[in-house]
Amino acid sequence: MEVGERLRKLRTSNGLSQRKLAKMAGVTNGLISMIEQGQTSPSVASLKRILDAIPMTFSEFFSLEYPGSEEVFFEESQLREINPVRVFRVDNASNSLVSLRQVGDASKHSLQMLHETYAPGSDTGTEMYSHEAEEAGIVISGEIEITIGEQTKTLKKGDAYIFDSRLPHRFKNTGDDECVIVSACTPPSF
Repeated sequence: MEVGERLRKLRTSNGLSQRKLAKMAGVTNGLISMIEQGQTSPSVASLKRILDAIPMTFSEFFSLEYPGSEEVFFEESQLREINPVRVFRVDNASNSLVSLRQVGDASKHSLQMLHETYAPGSDTGTEMYSHEAEEAGIVISGEIEITIGEQTKTLKKGDAYIFDSRLPHRFKNTGDDECVIVSACTPPSF
C-alpha cells in the first residue's frame, strides 16, 4: 500500500478531515491532499510531522497491515520498506532516493533495525526531524553527512554514530556513490 493510501485510511479512521490533520501537523491541507492522491512524496520531516499529530511512529504507520508473526529470521526480500514508494524527494529531484528497509515488525519489539540506502545527492530533507529514541548506525559503504543539532560530520565506510534522537537531525549523501547504513533505534519511534 502506498504512503498516500495509508495516510488517507489512517486520517479517515481517526475521523479527521484533510484540513484538520494539516492544522494539527502544521502543514498545508494541499500537502495532505497531494500525498493522499499520490502526486507528491513527503519529506521525512513532513511525514514525521503529520504522523506526530495523530500520534504515530513511522514504524507503526508502515506496519498497519503487516501480517503478525513470530519470525526471527528474515531473507533480504522480507525486509519491509517503510517508505513503499522508495523516495523522499529532495528539492523536487526525482532521482534522490532514500530507502529505509525495516527488519520485522518493530511495533512488536523494543528495537527497530533498518537497512538504509541513500542514492548520491539524496537526503532526508532540508528540514531536520527528531523523535523519542536513541539511534546508532554503521556506514557499510559510501559516505554520509550527518547533522545532529549544531554538529555536522561526514562519515565513511566503517565509521559509526550514536545519539539521542530527540536532537534535530538529518542525513545527506554528499558522495558520488550509494551509501548503505545499518542502523538501530530504541524504542522504535521512527
